Amino acid sequence: MLDHTAMTKTLGEHYDLAPSVETAERLSDIYERMNRVVTPVEWAVHAPYVEAINRLKKERNAVILAHNYMTPQIYHGIADVVGDSLQLAIEATKVEADVIVQCGVHFMAETSKILNPSKTVLIPDMDAGCSLAESITPEGIEEMRRRYPGAPVVTYVNTSAEVKAASDICCTSSNAAQIVAGLDAETIIMTPDKYLAQNVANQVPEKNIVWYDGACIVHEKFTAQELRDFRSWQPTTRIIAHPECPPDVVAEADFSGSTSGIIDYVTKEQPEKTLLVTECSMASNIADALPGVDFVGPCNMCPYMQMITLEKVLWSLHSMEGAVEVDPTVAEGARVAVQRMIDMSKKLGV
Repeated sequence: MLDHTAMTKTLGEHYDLAPSVETAERLSDIYERMNRVVTPVEWAVHAPYVEAINRLKKERNAVILAHNYMTPQIYHGIADVVGDSLQLAIEATKVEADVIVQCGVHFMAETSKILNPSKTVLIPDMDAGCSLAESITPEGIEEMRRRYPGAPVVTYVNTSAEVKAASDICCTSSNAAQIVAGLDAETIIMTPDKYLAQNVANQVPEKNIVWYDGACIVHEKFTAQELRDFRSWQPTTRIIAHPECPPDVVAEADFSGSTSGIIDYVTKEQPEKTLLVTECSMASNIADALPGVDFVGPCNMCPYMQMITLEKVLWSLHSMEGAVEVDPTVAEGARVAVQRMIDMSKKLGV
């Protein structure tokens, strides 16, 4: 666990991180990307960290990959690549920098390391986990294989390297239905998200999909009644749900898709008002690019994603601590499953 007091003290000795209106004004071009959701006072606090990080990543020959659930100051301020799990996995294979800083949760950093075994992959907080990743083990997959002999295992990327290595192919929420439909098998095991599996089963009825009993702590909290109540209050609001939500929630939505799919949909449709049934940072990160769209609540925060902060990113680059390592044998098996996903996605045009 990070010693926050010692970290803050050390960083203060090496960088001028006091709130600064001058620095905020100097970085006004960056602020324009988020000024709808970040106040000028907040930006004066964030700007010195953004400046220090952007300078230091050049010195370290580092690239920052950030998931769509990162806070706006990370997403817009310091990230070199942003996207959903599939986009980040694909972009990780193209990285030429020596160092990758993964602004996301631990399984994402593992995936980057699996795809870049010779590079240094840092995660700003080792404790940034994932409820889905923690819900499944290799033993759980073996139990599913015993129950459904011969069925291929499609594992969500929100899992550990060990679980990926025990699987046949990975998937993300943006390509799960296409991958399942493209497999030459009648019965398919999906792990660990039961709701994603059930939503895919509705999309691909020709397959017999069986699933593991896991769920995301952010998306399982939403209820269909909540959305019905909201629609009765604001009937013209476009409701968009992530496929990690329960099927009855997805059924109430006007559209369901991955984080990248949600961004594409809102950008194309430009609804006057929209409710994003997913993690709260999503709306914040696309609000400034879509000034004509009014993003309304409710939403749920991911406690793991919120553990990644500007201060921790700066510390990881300063200290080079938080390097993610994966056992080479495990990494090889996991790499096969992830690469199959990437190759199949490219083939299917997902």
